[in-house]
Amino acid sequence: MHRFEYRGREFYCEDVPVRKIAEAVGTPFYLYSIGTFLDHFLKLKAAFKSAGPLICFSMKANSNLTVLKSLVNEGAGLDIVSGGELFRAKKTGVDPKKIVFASVGKTPAEIEEAIRSKILMFNVESAAELEALNAVAGKLKMRQKIALRLNPDVTPDTHHYITTGAKQNKFGIDRRTAYRLFMEAYRYPFLDFTGVHIHIGSQITDSRPFVAAIRRSLEFIDSVRAGGGRIESMNIGGGLGIIYSKEKPQTAQAFADAILPLFKKYDLGRGLRLILEPGRFISGNSGILVTKILYKKKSRAKSFVIVDAGMNDLIRPAFYGAYHEILPVVKARGQVHREHADVVGPICESGDFLAKDRVLPALKVGDLLAVMSCGAYGFVMSSNYNSRPRAAEIVVRGGRFFTARLRETRGDLIRGERIVKAAL
Repeated sequence: MHRFEYRGREFYCEDVPVRKIAEAVGTPFYLYSIGTFLDHFLKLKAAFKSAGPLICFSMKANSNLTVLKSLVNEGAGLDIVSGGELFRAKKTGVDPKKIVFASVGKTPAEIEEAIRSKILMFNVESAAELEALNAVAGKLKMRQKIALRLNPDVTPDTHHYITTGAKQNKFGIDRRTAYRLFMEAYRYPFLDFTGVHIHIGSQITDSRPFVAAIRRSLEFIDSVRAGGGRIESMNIGGGLGIIYSKEKPQTAQAFADAILPLFKKYDLGRGLRLILEPGRFISGNSGILVTKILYKKKSRAKSFVIVDAGMNDLIRPAFYGAYHEILPVVKARGQVHREHADVVGPICESGDFLAKDRVLPALKVGDLLAVMSCGAYGFVMSSNYNSRPRAAEIVVRGGRFFTARLRETRGDLIRGERIVKAAL
Protein backbone atom coordinates (compact mmCIF):
# COMPACT_ATOMS: atom_id res chain seq x y z
CA MET A 1 0.00 0.00 0.00
CA HIS A 2 1.06 3.60 -0.52
CA ARG A 3 -0.29 7.11 -0.06
CA PHE A 4 -0.53 8.09 -3.72
CA GLU A 5 -4.09 8.20 -5.04
CA TYR A 6 -6.56 9.98 -7.28
CA ARG A 7 -9.09 12.32 -5.74
CA GLY A 8 -11.39 13.14 -8.57
CA ARG A 9 -9.15 13.96 -11.54
CA GLU A 10 -6.16 15.01 -9.41
CA PHE A 11 -3.35 12.69 -8.33
CA TYR A 12 -2.31 13.25 -4.72
CA CYS A 13 0.69 12.43 -2.56
CA GLU A 14 -0.76 12.16 0.92
CA ASP A 15 -2.86 15.37 1.12
CA VAL A 16 -1.04 17.41 -1.53
CA PRO A 17 -1.94 17.56 -5.25
CA VAL A 18 1.12 16.48 -7.25
CA ARG A 19 0.29 19.12 -9.88
CA LYS A 20 0.67 21.84 -7.25
CA ILE A 21 4.17 20.60 -6.38
CA ALA A 22 5.18 20.46 -10.05
CA GLU A 23 4.03 24.04 -10.57
CA ALA A 24 6.19 25.14 -7.63
CA VAL A 25 9.42 23.19 -8.26
CA GLY A 26 9.43 22.30 -11.96
CA THR A 27 10.13 18.91 -13.50
CA PRO A 28 11.51 16.31 -13.35
CA PHE A 29 11.57 15.61 -9.62
CA TYR A 30 11.41 12.71 -7.21
CA LEU A 31 8.54 12.83 -4.75
CA TYR A 32 8.50 10.85 -1.51
CA SER A 33 5.65 10.15 0.88
CA ILE A 34 7.17 10.09 4.37
CA GLY A 35 3.96 8.53 5.69
CA THR A 36 4.39 5.58 3.31
CA PHE A 37 8.01 5.03 4.33
CA LEU A 38 6.97 4.89 7.97
CA ASP A 39 3.94 2.68 7.26
CA HIS A 40 6.14 0.04 5.65
CA PHE A 41 8.84 0.19 8.31
CA LEU A 42 6.36 -0.01 11.18
CA LYS A 43 4.53 -2.96 9.60
CA LEU A 44 7.79 -4.87 9.42
CA LYS A 45 8.68 -3.85 12.96
CA ALA A 46 5.28 -5.01 14.25
CA ALA A 47 5.41 -8.31 12.34
CA PHE A 48 8.76 -9.22 13.96
CA LYS A 49 8.01 -7.66 17.34
CA SER A 50 8.30 -10.94 19.25
CA ALA A 51 11.91 -11.30 18.09
CA GLY A 52 12.96 -7.76 19.05
CA PRO A 53 15.02 -7.36 15.84
CA LEU A 54 17.38 -4.64 14.75
CA ILE A 55 15.94 -3.40 11.43
CA CYS A 56 18.63 -1.61 9.42
CA PHE A 57 17.23 0.21 6.41
CA SER A 58 19.39 -0.43 3.35
CA MET A 59 20.69 2.99 2.33
CA LYS A 60 21.63 1.88 -1.16
CA ALA A 61 17.91 1.84 -1.96
CA ASN A 62 17.34 5.47 -0.95
CA SER A 63 19.85 7.69 0.85
CA ASN A 64 17.90 10.95 1.11
CA LEU A 65 18.73 12.46 4.50
CA THR A 66 15.17 13.45 5.36
CA VAL A 67 13.92 9.96 4.53
CA LEU A 68 16.69 8.38 6.61
CA LYS A 69 16.05 10.68 9.56
CA SER A 70 12.34 9.85 9.56
CA LEU A 71 13.17 6.13 9.84
CA VAL A 72 15.91 6.65 12.43
CA ASN A 73 13.43 8.59 14.56
CA GLU A 74 11.26 5.45 14.63
CA GLY A 75 14.15 3.29 15.82
CA ALA A 76 15.62 2.08 12.53
CA GLY A 77 19.27 1.29 12.11
CA LEU A 78 21.09 1.69 8.79
CA ASP A 79 22.77 -0.79 6.46
CA ILE A 80 25.64 0.90 4.59
CA VAL A 81 27.90 -0.20 1.73
CA SER A 82 30.42 2.65 1.44
CA GLY A 83 32.24 5.37 3.31
CA GLY A 84 29.96 7.89 1.63
CA GLU A 85 26.92 6.15 3.07
CA LEU A 86 28.59 6.14 6.49
CA PHE A 87 29.05 9.90 6.14
CA ARG A 88 25.36 10.29 5.31
CA ALA A 89 24.30 7.94 8.09
CA LYS A 90 26.17 9.95 10.70
CA LYS A 91 24.40 13.11 9.51
CA THR A 92 21.09 11.57 10.62
CA GLY A 93 22.25 11.13 14.21
CA VAL A 94 21.71 7.36 14.10
CA ASP A 95 23.25 5.40 16.97
CA PRO A 96 26.50 3.97 15.51
CA LYS A 97 25.66 0.68 17.24
CA LYS A 98 22.77 0.43 14.79
CA ILE A 99 25.01 0.64 11.70
CA VAL A 100 26.03 -2.50 9.79
CA PHE A 101 28.63 -2.18 7.01
CA ALA A 102 28.30 -4.53 4.02
CA SER A 103 30.07 -4.48 0.56
CA VAL A 104 32.59 -6.79 -1.08
CA GLY A 105 35.19 -4.06 -1.62
CA LYS A 106 35.71 -1.98 1.52
CA THR A 107 38.84 0.14 1.33
CA PRO A 108 41.30 0.52 4.26
CA ALA A 109 40.23 4.16 4.61
CA GLU A 110 36.55 3.18 4.79
CA ILE A 111 37.31 0.45 7.32
CA GLU A 112 39.25 2.86 9.52
CA GLU A 113 36.53 5.50 9.43
CA ALA A 114 33.87 2.93 10.36
CA ILE A 115 35.89 1.45 13.23
CA ARG A 116 36.63 4.92 14.58
CA SER A 117 32.90 5.65 14.35
CA LYS A 118 32.25 2.58 16.56
CA ILE A 119 29.70 0.94 14.25
CA LEU A 120 28.01 -2.27 15.34
CA MET A 121 29.66 -4.66 12.88
CA PHE A 122 31.02 -5.40 9.43
CA ASN A 123 29.51 -8.06 7.18
CA VAL A 124 32.67 -9.74 5.88
CA GLU A 125 32.79 -11.15 2.35
CA SER A 126 36.20 -12.87 2.15
CA ALA A 127 39.24 -14.11 4.05
CA ALA A 128 41.23 -11.27 2.47
CA GLU A 129 38.82 -8.76 3.96
CA LEU A 130 39.30 -10.32 7.41
CA GLU A 131 43.03 -9.70 7.07
CA ALA A 132 42.43 -6.07 6.12
CA LEU A 133 39.96 -5.52 8.96
CA ASN A 134 42.27 -7.08 11.53
CA ALA A 135 45.21 -4.98 10.31
CA VAL A 136 43.29 -1.70 10.56
CA ALA A 137 41.74 -2.58 13.92
CA GLY A 138 45.19 -3.55 15.19
CA LYS A 139 46.66 -0.26 14.05
CA LEU A 140 43.89 1.56 15.92
CA LYS A 141 44.15 -0.81 18.91
CA MET A 142 40.37 -1.27 18.81
CA ARG A 143 38.37 -4.51 18.74
CA GLN A 144 35.64 -4.83 16.12
CA LYS A 145 32.65 -7.15 15.79
CA ILE A 146 32.20 -8.91 12.47
CA ALA A 147 29.69 -11.26 10.84
CA LEU A 148 30.70 -13.63 8.08
CA ARG A 149 28.46 -13.40 5.04
CA LEU A 150 27.54 -16.90 3.95
CA ASN A 151 26.80 -17.77 0.36
CA PRO A 152 24.00 -20.33 0.90
CA ASP A 153 23.83 -21.23 -2.81
CA VAL A 154 20.13 -20.37 -3.13
CA THR A 155 18.87 -18.88 -6.40
CA PRO A 156 15.58 -16.97 -6.05
CA ASP A 157 13.28 -16.18 -8.96
CA THR A 158 14.39 -12.63 -9.70
CA HIS A 159 16.50 -10.71 -12.23
CA HIS A 160 19.97 -12.26 -12.51
CA TYR A 161 21.62 -8.87 -11.85
CA ILE A 162 20.06 -8.77 -8.38
CA THR A 163 20.60 -12.40 -7.39
CA THR A 164 23.35 -12.47 -4.75
CA GLY A 165 23.14 -15.83 -2.96
CA ALA A 166 24.13 -18.31 -5.67
CA LYS A 167 27.58 -19.92 -5.76
CA GLN A 168 28.51 -18.13 -9.01
CA ASN A 169 27.88 -14.68 -7.47
CA LYS A 170 30.69 -12.50 -6.11
CA PHE A 171 29.02 -12.26 -2.72
CA GLY A 172 29.62 -14.24 0.44
CA ILE A 173 31.76 -17.17 1.58
CA ASP A 174 30.97 -20.83 1.06
CA ARG A 175 29.99 -22.66 4.25
CA ARG A 176 33.07 -24.90 4.40
CA THR A 177 35.44 -21.93 4.19
CA ALA A 178 33.33 -19.92 6.64
CA TYR A 179 33.43 -22.75 9.18
CA ARG A 180 37.21 -22.90 8.92
CA LEU A 181 37.45 -19.14 9.45
CA PHE A 182 35.28 -19.33 12.58
CA MET A 183 37.49 -22.12 13.95
CA GLU A 184 40.57 -20.02 13.19
CA ALA A 185 39.20 -16.82 14.73
CA TYR A 186 42.24 -16.73 17.05
CA ARG A 187 44.29 -15.69 14.01
CA TYR A 188 42.48 -12.33 14.05
CA PRO A 189 43.09 -10.97 17.55
CA PHE A 190 41.36 -7.63 16.96
CA LEU A 191 38.15 -9.11 15.55
CA ASP A 192 35.20 -10.62 17.39
CA PHE A 193 33.50 -13.28 15.25
CA THR A 194 29.97 -12.83 16.58
CA GLY A 195 27.55 -13.05 13.64
CA VAL A 196 26.38 -14.72 10.47
CA HIS A 197 24.93 -12.76 7.55
CA ILE A 198 23.07 -13.72 4.39
CA HIS A 199 21.48 -11.76 1.57
CA ILE A 200 20.22 -13.78 -1.39
CA GLY A 201 18.95 -11.05 -3.71
CA SER A 202 16.32 -8.41 -4.26
CA GLN A 203 12.70 -8.15 -5.43
CA ILE A 204 11.93 -11.67 -4.14
CA THR A 205 8.18 -12.23 -3.84
CA ASP A 206 8.17 -15.77 -2.41
CA SER A 207 9.27 -16.78 1.10
CA ARG A 208 10.63 -20.19 0.05
CA PRO A 209 14.12 -19.03 -1.02
CA PHE A 210 14.45 -17.15 2.28
CA VAL A 211 13.38 -20.22 4.23
CA ALA A 212 15.89 -22.43 2.38
CA ALA A 213 18.76 -19.97 2.93
CA ILE A 214 17.95 -19.42 6.60
CA ARG A 215 17.71 -23.15 7.27
CA ARG A 216 21.16 -23.69 5.78
CA SER A 217 22.50 -20.79 7.81
CA LEU A 218 21.04 -22.09 11.07
CA GLU A 219 22.61 -25.48 10.38
CA PHE A 220 25.88 -23.63 9.96
CA ILE A 221 25.38 -21.78 13.26
CA ASP A 222 24.72 -25.10 15.01
CA SER A 223 27.95 -26.55 13.62
CA VAL A 224 30.00 -23.52 14.67
CA ARG A 225 28.55 -23.55 18.17
CA ALA A 226 29.22 -27.28 18.41
CA GLY A 227 32.83 -26.55 17.47
CA GLY A 228 33.15 -24.00 20.28
CA GLY A 229 32.44 -20.86 18.28
CA ARG A 230 30.29 -18.02 19.63
CA ILE A 231 27.54 -16.61 17.43
CA GLU A 232 25.36 -13.84 18.86
CA SER A 233 23.50 -12.57 15.80
CA MET A 234 21.88 -13.77 12.59
CA ASN A 235 21.42 -11.16 9.86
CA ILE A 236 18.90 -12.41 7.28
CA GLY A 237 19.45 -9.46 4.93
CA GLY A 238 16.66 -7.94 2.88
CA GLY A 239 15.26 -8.56 -0.58
CA LEU A 240 11.50 -8.55 -0.01
CA GLY A 241 9.68 -7.75 -3.24
CA ILE A 242 7.08 -5.08 -3.92
CA ILE A 243 4.31 -4.50 -6.46
CA TYR A 244 5.48 -2.83 -9.67
CA SER A 245 2.84 -4.33 -11.92
CA LYS A 246 1.12 -7.69 -11.32
CA GLU A 247 3.43 -9.12 -8.68
CA LYS A 248 1.88 -10.68 -5.59
CA PRO A 249 4.55 -10.21 -2.93
CA GLN A 250 4.23 -11.42 0.63
CA THR A 251 3.18 -8.98 3.33
CA ALA A 252 5.42 -8.19 6.27
CA GLN A 253 3.26 -10.40 8.48
CA ALA A 254 3.28 -13.31 6.02
CA PHE A 255 7.06 -13.07 5.80
CA ALA A 256 7.41 -13.06 9.58
CA ASP A 257 5.01 -16.01 9.87
CA ALA A 258 7.22 -18.00 7.47
CA ILE A 259 10.55 -17.01 9.03
CA LEU A 260 10.10 -16.80 12.80
CA PRO A 261 9.19 -20.49 13.35
CA LEU A 262 12.62 -21.42 11.97
CA PHE A 263 14.18 -19.76 15.04
CA LYS A 264 11.96 -21.49 17.60
CA LYS A 265 14.84 -23.15 19.47
CA TYR A 266 17.23 -20.17 19.29
CA ASP A 267 15.68 -17.87 21.93
CA LEU A 268 15.54 -14.80 19.70
CA GLY A 269 16.36 -11.58 21.48
CA ARG A 270 18.47 -13.36 24.10
CA GLY A 271 20.19 -16.42 22.68
CA LEU A 272 20.41 -14.98 19.15
CA ARG A 273 19.85 -11.45 17.92
CA LEU A 274 17.94 -11.10 14.66
CA ILE A 275 18.96 -8.38 12.18
CA LEU A 276 17.07 -7.42 9.00
CA GLU A 277 18.23 -5.18 6.15
CA PRO A 278 15.14 -4.17 4.14
CA GLY A 279 15.44 -1.52 1.45
CA ARG A 280 13.05 -1.77 -1.48
CA PHE A 281 10.24 -3.15 0.73
CA ILE A 282 10.21 0.10 2.70
CA SER A 283 11.10 2.62 0.02
CA GLY A 284 10.05 1.24 -3.38
CA ASN A 285 6.40 2.27 -3.42
CA SER A 286 7.05 5.30 -1.21
CA GLY A 287 8.29 7.47 -4.06
CA ILE A 288 7.49 8.49 -7.63
CA LEU A 289 9.24 10.39 -10.43
CA VAL A 290 7.24 13.28 -11.89
CA THR A 291 7.99 14.30 -15.47
CA LYS A 292 6.42 16.50 -18.18
CA ILE A 293 5.64 15.72 -21.80
CA LEU A 294 7.83 17.77 -24.16
CA TYR A 295 6.78 16.36 -27.53
CA LYS A 296 4.71 13.65 -29.16
CA LYS A 297 6.13 11.91 -32.20
CA LYS A 298 4.66 9.35 -34.58
CA SER A 299 6.76 7.32 -36.99
CA ARG A 300 5.65 4.65 -39.43
CA ALA A 301 6.61 2.00 -36.87
CA LYS A 302 5.30 3.42 -33.59
CA SER A 303 4.40 6.41 -31.44
CA PHE A 304 6.60 8.14 -28.89
CA VAL A 305 5.83 10.31 -25.88
CA ILE A 306 8.99 12.35 -25.22
CA VAL A 307 9.36 13.57 -21.63
CA ASP A 308 11.88 15.66 -19.72
CA ALA A 309 13.09 12.76 -17.51
CA GLY A 310 15.60 10.36 -19.02
CA MET A 311 17.69 7.32 -18.22
CA ASN A 312 20.07 9.54 -16.29
CA ASP A 313 17.17 10.23 -13.89
CA LEU A 314 15.78 6.67 -13.78
CA ILE A 315 18.01 3.98 -15.22
CA ARG A 316 16.08 0.91 -14.04
CA PRO A 317 14.05 0.38 -17.27
CA ALA A 318 17.19 0.56 -19.43
CA PHE A 319 19.37 -1.37 -16.97
CA TYR A 320 17.03 -4.12 -15.78
CA GLY A 321 14.15 -3.94 -18.25
CA ALA A 322 12.19 -2.85 -15.19
CA TYR A 323 8.48 -2.05 -15.37
CA HIS A 324 7.14 1.14 -13.80
CA GLU A 325 3.46 2.04 -14.02
CA ILE A 326 2.91 5.48 -15.57
CA LEU A 327 -0.12 7.57 -14.65
CA PRO A 328 -1.35 11.05 -15.67
CA VAL A 329 -1.06 13.55 -12.84
CA VAL A 330 -4.37 15.07 -13.95
CA LYS A 331 -6.93 12.85 -15.66
CA ALA A 332 -8.58 14.14 -18.83
CA ARG A 333 -12.27 15.02 -18.73
CA GLY A 334 -14.97 12.84 -20.25
CA GLN A 335 -14.42 9.88 -22.55
CA VAL A 336 -10.71 9.21 -23.07
CA HIS A 337 -9.36 7.15 -25.93
CA ARG A 338 -6.15 5.20 -25.41
CA GLU A 339 -2.98 4.89 -27.46
CA HIS A 340 0.11 2.68 -27.68
CA ALA A 341 3.40 4.51 -27.24
CA ASP A 342 6.95 4.33 -25.94
CA VAL A 343 7.64 6.84 -23.18
CA VAL A 344 11.17 8.08 -23.84
CA GLY A 345 13.54 10.74 -22.57
CA PRO A 346 15.90 13.26 -24.17
CA ILE A 347 19.13 11.26 -23.75
CA CYS A 348 21.04 10.39 -26.91
CA GLU A 349 20.72 6.62 -26.48
CA SER A 350 18.19 4.20 -27.94
CA GLY A 351 18.12 2.64 -24.47
CA ASP A 352 16.70 5.87 -23.04
CA PHE A 353 13.14 4.87 -22.24
CA LEU A 354 10.84 4.76 -19.22
CA ALA A 355 8.27 2.45 -20.84
CA LYS A 356 7.92 0.46 -24.05
CA ASP A 357 4.72 -0.34 -25.96
CA ARG A 358 2.61 1.05 -23.15
CA VAL A 359 -1.15 1.58 -23.46
CA LEU A 360 -1.77 5.10 -22.19
CA PRO A 361 -4.71 7.48 -22.02
CA ALA A 362 -4.56 10.12 -24.75
CA LEU A 363 -1.98 12.68 -23.67
CA LYS A 364 -0.92 16.09 -24.86
CA VAL A 365 2.21 18.18 -24.73
CA GLY A 366 2.62 19.78 -21.30
CA ASP A 367 0.84 17.01 -19.40
CA LEU A 368 2.47 15.71 -16.25
CA LEU A 369 3.14 12.01 -15.71
CA ALA A 370 3.79 10.09 -12.49
CA VAL A 371 6.26 7.23 -12.87
CA MET A 372 5.34 4.95 -10.00
CA SER A 373 7.40 2.85 -7.59
CA CYS A 374 10.56 4.96 -7.86
CA GLY A 375 11.41 5.24 -4.17
CA ALA A 376 14.07 2.52 -4.40
CA TYR A 377 17.05 2.60 -6.76
CA GLY A 378 15.76 5.74 -8.43
CA PHE A 379 17.58 8.92 -7.45
CA VAL A 380 20.48 6.97 -5.92
CA MET A 381 21.32 5.51 -9.35
CA SER A 382 20.85 8.78 -11.24
CA SER A 383 23.74 10.51 -13.01
CA ASN A 384 24.82 13.59 -14.93
CA TYR A 385 24.98 11.78 -18.27
CA ASN A 386 24.58 14.22 -21.19
CA SER A 387 25.54 16.94 -18.68
CA ARG A 388 22.08 16.93 -17.16
CA PRO A 389 21.67 18.24 -13.59
CA ARG A 390 20.15 15.66 -11.26
CA ALA A 391 16.53 16.11 -10.24
CA ALA A 392 15.20 17.63 -7.04
CA GLU A 393 13.92 15.42 -4.24
CA ILE A 394 10.68 16.57 -2.62
CA VAL A 395 9.09 15.08 0.50
CA VAL A 396 5.47 15.24 1.63
CA ARG A 397 4.16 14.83 5.14
CA GLY A 398 0.43 15.22 5.48
CA GLY A 399 -0.71 18.40 3.75
CA ARG A 400 2.72 20.02 3.26
CA PHE A 401 5.63 19.49 0.90
CA PHE A 402 9.30 20.38 1.31
CA THR A 403 12.42 20.38 -0.84
CA ALA A 404 14.71 17.77 0.72
CA ARG A 405 17.34 18.09 -2.00
CA LEU A 406 17.67 21.02 -4.37
CA ARG A 407 17.75 20.43 -8.10
CA GLU A 408 21.35 20.58 -9.27
CA THR A 409 22.48 23.64 -11.20
CA ARG A 410 24.75 23.82 -14.23
CA GLY A 411 27.40 25.13 -11.86
CA ASP A 412 27.13 21.85 -9.94
CA LEU A 413 27.97 20.01 -13.17
CA ILE A 414 31.50 21.46 -13.26
CA ARG A 415 32.15 21.75 -9.51
CA GLY A 416 35.70 20.54 -8.95
CA GLU A 417 36.54 20.65 -12.66
CA ARG A 418 38.96 23.03 -14.37
CA ILE A 419 40.61 23.64 -17.72
CA VAL A 420 44.25 22.62 -17.28
CA LYS A 421 46.14 25.19 -19.34
CA ALA A 422 49.41 23.27 -19.13
CA ALA A 423 47.78 20.42 -21.02
CA LEU A 424 46.74 22.65 -23.92
